[in-house]
Amino acid sequence: MSELDALLEEVVSGFGGGRREGQVRMAEATYQALQNDGHLLVQAGTGTGKSIAYLVPTATWAVESGGKAIISTATLALQRQILSQDAPRVSRAVEKILGKTPHICLLKGWNNYVCLRKATGAYPEEDALLSRAAGEYGATAIGEEVVRLREWAMSTDTGDRDDLIPGVSDRAWRHVSISKPECVGSKCPLRGSCFPVLARQEAEEADIVVTNHSMLGIQSAGTPILPEASAYIVDEAHELVDRVTAQLTSSVSKAEAYLLARLLRREKILTELEEAGDRLDEQLSELAEGRLETIPPTLTDTVMRLLGELQSALNDVGNLPSKEEADAAAKAVARNRVSTMAQVAERLLSEDVHTGKLVTWVARDLDEKSSLYVAPLDVSGSLADTLFEGKIAVLTSATLTIGGSFSHVARTSGFLYPSQGPFKELDVGSPFDYGYQGILYVAAHLPPPTRKGYGTVHLEEMMSLIRASGGGALCLFTSRRGAEEAAEYARDHLDTPILLQGEDQLPTLVREFAADESASLFGTISLWQGVDVPGQTCRLVVIDRIPFPRPNEPLTQARTQSVVERGGNGFMEVAASHAALLLAQGAGRLIRRLEDRGMVAVLDSRLCKARYSGFLLASMPPMWRTTDPHVARSALERLAGGHVSSTDEGGKR
Repeated sequence: MSELDALLEEVVSGFGGGRREGQVRMAEATYQALQNDGHLLVQAGTGTGKSIAYLVPTATWAVESGGKAIISTATLALQRQILSQDAPRVSRAVEKILGKTPHICLLKGWNNYVCLRKATGAYPEEDALLSRAAGEYGATAIGEEVVRLREWAMSTDTGDRDDLIPGVSDRAWRHVSISKPECVGSKCPLRGSCFPVLARQEAEEADIVVTNHSMLGIQSAGTPILPEASAYIVDEAHELVDRVTAQLTSSVSKAEAYLLARLLRREKILTELEEAGDRLDEQLSELAEGRLETIPPTLTDTVMRLLGELQSALNDVGNLPSKEEADAAAKAVARNRVSTMAQVAERLLSEDVHTGKLVTWVARDLDEKSSLYVAPLDVSGSLADTLFEGKIAVLTSATLTIGGSFSHVARTSGFLYPSQGPFKELDVGSPFDYGYQGILYVAAHLPPPTRKGYGTVHLEEMMSLIRASGGGALCLFTSRRGAEEAAEYARDHLDTPILLQGEDQLPTLVREFAADESASLFGTISLWQGVDVPGQTCRLVVIDRIPFPRPNEPLTQARTQSVVERGGNGFMEVAASHAALLLAQGAGRLIRRLEDRGMVAVLDSRLCKARYSGFLLASMPPMWRTTDPHVARSALERLAGGHVSSTDEGGKR
């Protein structure tokens, strides 16, 4: 391990830091897993420096063995940190000590890169932004975005959407990007300059490829979108299953059928897709919103007729000309759109729906328009049999254990399948002294929230805490409505600035919050994870209630039922595990650096009174705890004054 220790020392000292025992332990365990073709689960608390702890051994292994590794993250912020800060330092250290520089690159989904050919207008337009008569974009906000996009496409070096600042809407981006199946491939005259092609060529040659969980989802479904690799390093692994599930979730609706019919008419292909869409919409409108434990025979018949139309259309698309460049592009688009909808229909009609492996449900948007969804009940099999089979897999996160155990992540990620062999577990802790740096206050005197939410007494409790802290509060809510109502109440009752998610772009709001020690930021799920605001600015984190999933959420219902059927406790394995993970993530927003001090306040008395409270608390940082509101406010007043400590009159310090 001497070379590994030397590399760690070189990299960490370059950041101006010192040796961290947890980081060293994680690096050594990761290196052993890579050397021995093993699986590893690592919980590394905030402040460990886990990205360095897996980058150093992975780069060392890659240059020593010639192996290739895929590193996957859930957030763009971590990707940027790895590529712009961590990877360059690690590469320089490896080159200095081992004499070889590891090649580390970024790879995203095909449509995350601008298509130069489409940016010049060579593909069919996505919608009516282009005036056919005038031959130019109208003076709309979307149209202006597209004009800016086309200008940027001619000057960018990467074509990466995330390099475009300020960004653009999804609708505008569709005008300059395509999916892989819609690419004309070798027939494209710009293929030599194609950004997604160049990114993939670099990934094939790289030692380490940094990507995202959605790409792992596509790969786990059997579509080879990533280069062949020997190892997967999954950071932010607590989000892996949800991201993969989302990637494998699809839907069909009347609107989608109409759009496809319109696209086909442009190619002189006439179908009855609109009639099939109307029948589908009629069937869905008669069903209640929510999970379909079985698909009614009439709906099955409707989906079968839709599939028949799609199969007929696919034959017609196959007969379209493709010798000319423009014809090949139009054909590729039509074939992909028809095939995609046909695959959804086939999933809805498959035996997996009847056996429960696929979950179906009806959902309605704000305009009461219905869609029929289908998603896998469990992605552990896909992860085990397709993604991790015969590979090294290291999964890590600051919050990987639930209720103090790795069993949940091991089961849901496929590590318990016999094909995966034995795996190791490691919790390296955190360099933070949570008992000294933070307080966990549970408002035990408040009534538990009901399905309708909570009352004025909860809002008053929240206001009293924010007043005591002088602002500096990150307030996390389980619903958008709850955040909006609380923000409105706060603006009427507090003198400090209140920022609300949705009133501006989230990065802008976070920057404003970080810049003003008296400001408070109110928001929902996006703020529970990934927000990093160290220092005095964020000295109070308020959680409105235990974040259980909605009991009528289709996948939650199906997974709970599946656990019960195999003799388990559905509530604990599904709802409580979901809540424990989010609580740990939410509480983790408080202490981000060794100097940070603050309080996490949970306004849900069930966290100290319910039978499952111990399970939830075991997943949260081990802060000093109190249920006394007077103690809590007194501590916040001292924190606001910069006096220090996470203690109170009856505390341990």
